[in-house]
Amino acid sequence: MNKAELVTKMAEKSELTKKEAEAALNAFMQSVEEALVEGDKVQLVGFGTFETRERAARQGRNPRNPEEVIEIPASKAPVFKAGKSLKEVINK
Repeated sequence: MNKAELVTKMAEKSELTKKEAEAALNAFMQSVEEALVEGDKVQLVGFGTFETRERAARQGRNPRNPEEVIEIPASKAPVFKAGKSLKEVINK
């Protein structure tokens, strides 16, 4: 499912127009992004949790030249952890 399909599905289920559903989805995504940038966690009970995790600096190999060792810098990575209810629905 891509963004356009999700907007259509949201519009059908919420009885909003596609334009209103897209605005709601964009507002949700922007709010989650802002929270993650600030280092906050976004918890949606039953659905899941969005958070960031620190990735340590490490050494890696260039796939085109395996002898070449490259330094991979430390970074933050966004992570989604599914909630119990979502896991149960998926595993039925």
